[in-house]
Amino acid sequence: MAFSINLLSDLQQIFFYQFMQHAYEAGTLVAIFAGITGYFVVLRRSAFTAHAFSEIGFAGAAGAVLIAIPPIAGLLLGSSIGGLAIAALGKRAANRDTQIGIVLAFALGLGLLFISLYTGYATEAYSILFGEILGVSSDQVLLTVVAAIGILAGIGFLYRPLLFASLDEDVAEAKGMPILFIGTAFMLIVAVAVSFSVQVTGVLLIFSLMVTPAATAQYLARRPQRAIIISVIIALAATWTGLFVAFYTPYPVSFFITGIVFGLYLLVRLVRLGIRPTKMPPPSR
Repeated sequence: MAFSINLLSDLQQIFFYQFMQHAYEAGTLVAIFAGITGYFVVLRRSAFTAHAFSEIGFAGAAGAVLIAIPPIAGLLLGSSIGGLAIAALGKRAANRDTQIGIVLAFALGLGLLFISLYTGYATEAYSILFGEILGVSSDQVLLTVVAAIGILAGIGFLYRPLLFASLDEDVAEAKGMPILFIGTAFMLIVAVAVSFSVQVTGVLLIFSLMVTPAATAQYLARRPQRAIIISVIIALAATWTGLFVAFYTPYPVSFFITGIVFGLYLLVRLVRLGIRPTKMPPPSR
């Protein structure tokens, strides 16, 4: 199929197919909670954590395939266990790189072992690496709805203490806030968000929805509420546009989503550099 002059007609043609309806439904939900969760991931300087969860979840998905259960169940379980392990090993969000690396290396080793033990075609596990949004079923959409409600409820409950702890962890701890509880709860929320974001972008491209929109939003807004809204808008626009373009081209959806958010990030950075005032040289004496 090819684009036509009438884009409205093109959109109507897309929604004629049920698999595209499911893709847009799941993609919209994932973009919303990924944009919101991603803001706190970036604010807490925990982008590596989001990437680690996706790869730890891959080990869980590979194990799920090995014992013949849905990969999403293994992905969710693996990410959650990894989140708890990372939170337990490191109290402060900014000092967890070593702990994350340790857990990540062990999880990747497990994933490799599970894949090698599986005697069939592990297509479901491998599809998690790059995403399979065009293969989302109605049951998976409903499951994503439940996950989205849980994630948004969790963020709403933790919003104020999480924002405070993310901005200045030392002051928050000095005021007696439960830093370990906040960090652990947020790790679990990120684990769930990553598990369901993977079906859109895949493990290897998780930064495209969980990190890049939020990183871009921080350059466009200083207030947290505005930055979160912009992050969600960017994630939604990239997902909707990526699905639309991928329907009419032979290339994967995740490539377009990643390319759109990355291109927008570069554009914002270049514009910011262009409008930044240059320092005037000191007057000569």
